[in-house]
Amino acid sequence: MFSRASDWKLGHFCTMSLIRTARFARAAVPTARRGFASQVASSATPATQAMRKLRLMTAIKTPYRADGTLDLVAYDQLVEMQLANGVEGFVVGGTTGEGHLLNWEEHIMLIAHTVSKFGSRCMVVGNTGSNSTKEAVKATEQGFAVGMHCALEINPYYGKTSEAGILAHLERSMEFGPSIIYNVPGRTNQDIEPELMLKLAEHPHFVGVKECMGRERIQFYSDRGVTTFSGNDDDCHEVRHEAGCQGVISVTANLVPGLFRRMMDAPSPEIDDSLKPLYSMLFKEPNPIGLNTMLMMCGLVNPVFRLPYLQMSLEDREAAKQILLDIGLENLPGVSDIEVLSESTFEHLPK
Repeated sequence: MFSRASDWKLGHFCTMSLIRTARFARAAVPTARRGFASQVASSATPATQAMRKLRLMTAIKTPYRADGTLDLVAYDQLVEMQLANGVEGFVVGGTTGEGHLLNWEEHIMLIAHTVSKFGSRCMVVGNTGSNSTKEAVKATEQGFAVGMHCALEINPYYGKTSEAGILAHLERSMEFGPSIIYNVPGRTNQDIEPELMLKLAEHPHFVGVKECMGRERIQFYSDRGVTTFSGNDDDCHEVRHEAGCQGVISVTANLVPGLFRRMMDAPSPEIDDSLKPLYSMLFKEPNPIGLNTMLMMCGLVNPVFRLPYLQMSLEDREAAKQILLDIGLENLPGVSDIEVLSESTFEHLPK
């Protein structure tokens, strides 16, 4: 948990980043915007351009068996239900999929399994980014070797570097195929500034950015022909239909893929409003705690956590059950009942 001092610093950092975005946006001229958009479009490979057409991707959950190994049976069932409800692609082993808790053997295996089983029916995006350039390059090369369609890359976290270092890190990571850049300062504590992102956008493998800095930043990129995918479920509908955002890489779609499909296809403010309590509950604790717990309550995955994640509190589980019931079981694929579950039901590994 952040201290109040560090909370203030992170908030100040995000505010200053937004100010810099606004200043940079005002400085650009419409002609330059059109020229850059043409440059971005013309430099992209066909595989990169294909990725830019997607509207709805799910950051898919990684389920576990009772012994802590990956539960591929449950995983396949989750993916099938997603596909049946209009999901076009999956981020495998992302934050939601707990890639940071998988070893690289598990990680690459899960990407390969997804490609082998579902790759002809959807786009598979492997989260092969790392704060180590050497590790990111190796994992990305392996991911493309087993058939993934796209990589999700991130700027170095914890061991932060300079802007020139970020550029070098991401350009090396993008050498192997289509890549989405993930900008999530809330986790990395370092924003990829617009000037730097525009340099990355000139790379032929640059698909776009999964952007978590909000509407103003997304509008800035949209005005310049840079593809964006919202990284914030709670504003994805707004930026999709009002700020030129291409689509979303969603956590919430693990539970309600059909509703997200409808929101990405056409303005659906009533659906977005109905999901606000779910957004709030899913992200009350750091992701993926809320999603993991709710999927377990819905009987879609075993109640098995890899530490350091624990279940939501009993009070929050009771509130989550009512939120899900209010949304309606008909909108929750594969769910026939929702249980609060007792504390003793949950397993936490390693023991």
